[in-house]
Amino acid sequence: MLVLAVDTSTPTVTTGVAELTPGRAVDVRAERRVDTPRGHAEILTTLILECLAEAGVARSDLDAVVVGAGPGPFTGLRVGMATAAAFADALAIPLHGVCSLDAIRSDAHAGRVLVVTDARRREVYWALYGPDGRVAGPAVDTPADLIDRLRGEQDVDAILGSPEHTRLFGGHAVDGYAAPTTAGLVATARRALESGAAPEPVVPLYLRRPDAVELKDRKR
Repeated sequence: MLVLAVDTSTPTVTTGVAELTPGRAVDVRAERRVDTPRGHAEILTTLILECLAEAGVARSDLDAVVVGAGPGPFTGLRVGMATAAAFADALAIPLHGVCSLDAIRSDAHAGRVLVVTDARRREVYWALYGPDGRVAGPAVDTPADLIDRLRGEQDVDAILGSPEHTRLFGGHAVDGYAAPTTAGLVATARRALESGAAPEPVVPLYLRRPDAVELKDRKR
């Protein structure tokens, strides 16, 4: 099974082509990860086409699309989800959405893990994981409020996410997990992909209202 993966929930645009074979690890055939906080829309399609060419895969060879559904800032997240949906629709293949924080967690070792990413407005998106999966979140809070929420919880083994935020939560920050990878996105969707069942509708995890609103809505 050949899968196109897309995520724009963080300042890093991630896209890649991976092969999924039963009983084997996800084989990433090509990947692009570009840090561009304001340039998601300008480069995403180009990066996807580069990955397809590098992997030697035609668009018609793809079997499914996996997209990170956030949480993430409204505009950036919408770019990735709209592009992924357009590819899936044009090719008449399934579109699977996954929580982007789950995909970051998927790349790490098992154990008790906190994932935090930048939500702007001096807030973070976060989720907490145990050995068997997510136990809290996804949600959005200030770092101080999140520390209060987690007070009394068991200690975490690792804190993953954007480096400027992971270091706010103690001494277990692990570098190298600021954004989802192709392998993490596809691995998170693996059960759904292999089941062959029709995917659930993909719903973006904005977790709060967009920054930009029409003037009439702002007055109301």
